Amino acid sequence: MGLEQIRALVCDVDGVLTDGSILLAEDGTEIKRFNSHDGAGIHLFVESGFQVALLTGRTSGAAAQRARELGVQHVRQGVRDKIPVYEELLAAMGVTDAEVCYVGDDLPDVPVMRRAGYSAAPADAREEARAAASCITHARGGRGAVREVIERILKAQGKWADILRRFQA
Repeated sequence: MGLEQIRALVCDVDGVLTDGSILLAEDGTEIKRFNSHDGAGIHLFVESGFQVALLTGRTSGAAAQRARELGVQHVRQGVRDKIPVYEELLAAMGVTDAEVCYVGDDLPDVPVMRRAGYSAAPADAREEARAAASCITHARGGRGAVREVIERILKAQGKWADILRRFQA
């Protein structure tokens, strides 16, 4: 499957959009560190007409807030079995498996990675996720891996040059 037919991006959060660390304050507040390059890439992707969803096993106010900031249309948190929720996302976004790029890093992501038309794993993903991936990024999770995937899609679809022109004007 190629990048040319991708219309939607579905990402795990911990280990993909973050480095996988979970910081807990004394009051139980969870703190996550997101990469600004990933965020800028997601914003450009959404502006370019693509749909984006987050599909994660944990529930976090920080992930929901980051999704709102970036214009992510679909957020599903606290998901243990990702396939049924992934299927719900396909219907909500009006796309097929072949039109989805999934980025995951650990065992719960592998079934979805095998279903998606294209899948990616950060450089530091678990071995099983890397084995299921269509590509392994050079960047680690939370360090620009999602931006790398987004740029690959935009370049494959001939949209990257238009984005660059907007910033060179």
